[in-house]
Amino acid sequence: MMHDWYGGWGPGGWVAMGLLMLAFWAAVAAVIVYVVRSTGRTHDAPAPRPQARPEDEALRILDERFARGDIDAEEYTHRRELLRTR
Repeated sequence: MMHDWYGGWGPGGWVAMGLLMLAFWAAVAAVIVYVVRSTGRTHDAPAPRPQARPEDEALRILDERFARGDIDAEEYTHRRELLRTR
């Protein structure tokens, strides 16, 4: 009984051990890849939008009022010059 193949598994036991070892190392590699990718995502977040300066916001509102027809061209240019000189 010297060729009992270690408890009856036969050559399939060696094949199963080899496949399980490959699966183990593939799982270890997958965990490493996941950790590296998940920690590197902080720079992928969109950059915060810069806050508009009050002067830019005032000019935008002035442009909208002129476009709607609330103010005429003379008043528009006068107010625009006032905003730009401040």
